[in-house]
Amino acid sequence: MKGILGKKLGMTQVFTAEGNVVPVTVIQAGPCVVLQKKDAENDGYAAIQLGFDDKKAKNANKPETGHAKKAGAAPKRYIKEIRGAEGEVGQEIKADIFAEGEFVDVTGTSKGKGFTGIIRRNNQSRGPMTHGSRYHRGPGSMGSIAANRVFKGKILPGHMGHETVTIQKLEIVRVDTERNVLLVKGSVPGPKNSYVSVKGSVKSL
Repeated sequence: MKGILGKKLGMTQVFTAEGNVVPVTVIQAGPCVVLQKKDAENDGYAAIQLGFDDKKAKNANKPETGHAKKAGAAPKRYIKEIRGAEGEVGQEIKADIFAEGEFVDVTGTSKGKGFTGIIRRNNQSRGPMTHGSRYHRGPGSMGSIAANRVFKGKILPGHMGHETVTIQKLEIVRVDTERNVLLVKGSVPGPKNSYVSVKGSVKSL
C-alpha cells in the first residue's frame, strides 16, 4: 500500500492521443513528510503518519511543534496515517510514487450544505400545494408518540454534507513530478483547496 496527502486544486480537461476529452481533477500531491512510523509490535498495526502543508510556528502549539521537530520538519496543517505504507521518519514523499495508468482511492470531506429539509436531504416528496392541505414540505407523521423519542437514523431535517467520502478506483491520467501534481480522472469529494488523501486502490482491476 502507498499513499500521499494533498490538496484539491479544481477540475479541468485533457485530450487523449485519440482526441477524446477526459475530465480530470487536479490534486497537489505532496511533498509530504513522514512524521511517525508505527509497527505491529508497539502499536498493533503497521502504518506511517504523513504531514502536509506547513503551518506557521506561531499557530502551532508545543505538542505539534515537538512532534514535527522529531522528524526535522515544520508543523503541518494536515496529518493522516496511511496503513500498510512504508517509510522512515523524516523521509519526504512526493507525487512520483504514482505513475500514469494506476488506480487510486481518494478520500476527502464533501461540501457542507448546512441545515436542510427532508425533501432536499432525503429526496422525499412534498404534499399537495392546494385545497388548504397545510402540509407542503413537512416531515410528516413521526409514528407512535408512545416511544417518546426519535430513533437513530430517522429521516428528518438536519445537517447535510460535510462528511468523509471516498471515491474508489480513479485512474491517474498524468503525473507532473516537477510540480507534484496528479491529474485524476473523474471527480473528487470536497471544495477547491480542501485536503484529500490519495491511496493505492484496494480493488483489483
